[in-house]
Amino acid sequence: MYTPELAPLADSLLWSSMIAILPLLTIFLTLGVLRWKAHWAGLAALAVAILVAVVVYGMPAHLVALSATQGFAFGIFPIMWIVLNAIWLYELTVRSGRFEDLRLVINAISDDPRVQAIIIAFCFGGLLEALAGFGAPVAITGVMLMAIGFTAMRAATVVLIANTAPVAFGAIAIPIITAGNLTGIDYEHIGAIIGHQTPFLAALVPLFLVFLVDGKRGLRQLWPLALVVGVVFGISQFVSSNYLSVELTDIIASLAGLAAAVLMLRVWKPVGGQDALAKMAEERDADATSPSDAGADATSGTGPGSGSEVGSSQVDVQSPPRTGAALTPGRVFLALFPYLLVIVIFSASKLAGPLSTWLEATDITIPWPGLDGNVLTADGEVTTSTVYALQWLSSPGTLLLITGVIVALVYRLSVRDAVDVYLTNVVKLRYSILTVAAVLALAYVMNQSGQTITIGTWIAGTGAAFAFFSPILGWLGTAVTGSDTSANALFATLQQTAAENAGLDPALLVAANTSGGVVGKMISPQNLTIAATAVGLVGQESAIFRKVIWWSLGMLVALCLLVGLQSTTVLSWMIPVQ
Repeated sequence: MYTPELAPLADSLLWSSMIAILPLLTIFLTLGVLRWKAHWAGLAALAVAILVAVVVYGMPAHLVALSATQGFAFGIFPIMWIVLNAIWLYELTVRSGRFEDLRLVINAISDDPRVQAIIIAFCFGGLLEALAGFGAPVAITGVMLMAIGFTAMRAATVVLIANTAPVAFGAIAIPIITAGNLTGIDYEHIGAIIGHQTPFLAALVPLFLVFLVDGKRGLRQLWPLALVVGVVFGISQFVSSNYLSVELTDIIASLAGLAAAVLMLRVWKPVGGQDALAKMAEERDADATSPSDAGADATSGTGPGSGSEVGSSQVDVQSPPRTGAALTPGRVFLALFPYLLVIVIFSASKLAGPLSTWLEATDITIPWPGLDGNVLTADGEVTTSTVYALQWLSSPGTLLLITGVIVALVYRLSVRDAVDVYLTNVVKLRYSILTVAAVLALAYVMNQSGQTITIGTWIAGTGAAFAFFSPILGWLGTAVTGSDTSANALFATLQQTAAENAGLDPALLVAANTSGGVVGKMISPQNLTIAATAVGLVGQESAIFRKVIWWSLGMLVALCLLVGLQSTTVLSWMIPVQ
């Protein structure tokens, strides 16, 4: 039976933390500096984590191996299971030719790519995050942006940065509910505090997206719409999380933001849309002729958004949107059908009590053989992380599979076509599957050997100043695992204990852990791989990482300042009383 030590190296928490952080530094160095492909970066970091666990922490080698295998299995199911089926659903629309109609539907709202980025990546992506999470929003909105003319790199960057503010309340507020269950703090109170933090990010994210698509010119021309959508989304998050329902917060906010965009576009038309379209066309042409790796990957058919041939049909998803063809109500409905069906199925599975209960009852818990019962927490308690949950029916991936089957039937695709598309995707995703599985294996080895808790305890030792640093733990946990829920599972109780020892509000710091996680998701190797796979930039995760890391760090600093001030008399009035 293995019990991790908090300070295994020279009995020093500082030196132990410096060693424990080496796997994370390996990820950042290999991706951000050495520009390795993501699967090699993930495997290298996993090797470092295994070495630290065995040599420094003294974890038996067979338990380290079993921890890695459990993480590897979790990376495949449910994480890549979700991504695989999300992209398959998209590919079915391509094979049927209905995605061309979706282009026209989106253009009917606005043919301005800056507006489309807000509607698709922020509003629709937020709705998908509310219902599914776990990478599905990034995968689906990434290919949608590619299909309407975005370059691969720009689409990946936009969807990763858009997938921030909704994350805390994602998957029907699972991160917040998890934090409440672990700490004993009312999760509705935690959600109310988060509703005083993430709306500030939500108000700004559409502005960031406009800047990413069209630079300063886009900001000058489109700031009224971006600000209105962001503010409406943020206010809706605040109102819902504090006065309506924590679980429904992102659903309400996303629909409110989308309604605000549509209503404003009826009375106000932004200028410069054609210039933005011309700029995107030039970028596509440059990508098509560029000898760089990114350009080659984007045009060589390495991903579902690459315009590669799929079976007997070929759709150039990087070609400019067509605007001349007339749309009938039937064509509009069939173009929107897959996404309306996603909303219906996920809403029913999460919000319909009897169905939700039945689906959860089908989950199978598997104590990981040889590991469960042989690994304790640093406090000497039995850990629950060694139990693997096989959500074979309730998983968002399975729900997406069911959605895809229905879509294939409605679109009258043959079984042969649907299976061919699926198998083609499995082959395309092989390196992405390896990357995500390796990163999750890394996370499990770091968590169960004690490396993660060592780092967290060291950061928590800053006393009252810890309030300023508390979001960093959530950021770190989400960056490693790709999940705000997992970040709360790692650090929620640590945040609570540190707050009590420092005389701070435990609920504030637990909320800060969740809020910090929302800006860490964009740099998670798992999410980077999902974005790269969706837009056809497999192997270019390091390039995407360099595009988004500074946005992540900038928003993290702002969040640290906000939480720090909320812990003092300066902004303590913002925190709701339980």
